[in-house]
Amino acid sequence: MKRNQNLRETLTSTLGVAVMVSALIVAYFIYHNLLGAPDNFVGGDINKDPVEGNYLGVIHKGGPIVIVQIAFLIILLTYIIERGISLTRASGKQRSKAFANKIKSLLGSEDYGAAEAACDEQKGSVANVVKKGLHSYSEATEDQGLRTEEKAFRIKRELEEATHLEVPVLEKNMIILSTLASIATLVGLLGTVTGMIKAFAALARAGTPDAVGLAGGISQALVTTALGISTAAVAIVFYNFYSNVIDRVTYSIDETNYAILNHFKAKSSTHNNA
Repeated sequence: MKRNQNLRETLTSTLGVAVMVSALIVAYFIYHNLLGAPDNFVGGDINKDPVEGNYLGVIHKGGPIVIVQIAFLIILLTYIIERGISLTRASGKQRSKAFANKIKSLLGSEDYGAAEAACDEQKGSVANVVKKGLHSYSEATEDQGLRTEEKAFRIKRELEEATHLEVPVLEKNMIILSTLASIATLVGLLGTVTGMIKAFAALARAGTPDAVGLAGGISQALVTTALGISTAAVAIVFYNFYSNVIDRVTYSIDETNYAILNHFKAKSSTHNNA
């Protein structure tokens, strides 16, 4: 199991590097071939002002730092899609809360076969943990060599182990979304600073200020700021949304774990009293 886990971690790291490198390559071509197309500028000269109403040329005026910001946006969209697919699978076919209530109802009627069948149909993280708990429950019930407290501890341990295996899958790559939310803003501010340096350098030249240089510096400052803020805003929105999904799933896992343990204790207490 440890070997498989190390293999998954290596594969994940390799895919992460591949996504970043690919994003930079795609961003480079977008900047030079799409945003920097001659048709976007007056007279077909990229050194001149963008054609009026042409926002592709305006974004190109943000300078080479736009390449990094486009790469951030591509990486962000990639992991938004990846997290969306993964969390949809982890949530299962039915809503986690409804599935948890169904399992508690089946446990109350002691229909364990139907509970396992419901797990097979549901799939997802909650179902995986519940199925592991049901197997542990069945094994503990049949083992006559253990005391009730030992059986309960065994079931609890199995449920905790299953939970610890599922939670990292739910939270995987969430750190990338939160990191992009911070870095995108900082890179946008970096573009703002470099753009203002360029603008003030144009003002500081001897004689008549360079109007083109001044406009270019201000354009770079505004464009990079806008790209940084918009990328960070999208990252924050999806990070909070996915965090809420993860919280719902983990709450359902805890709820079903509690239901399984309580059912075992209640049944054991009834059996002992009898």
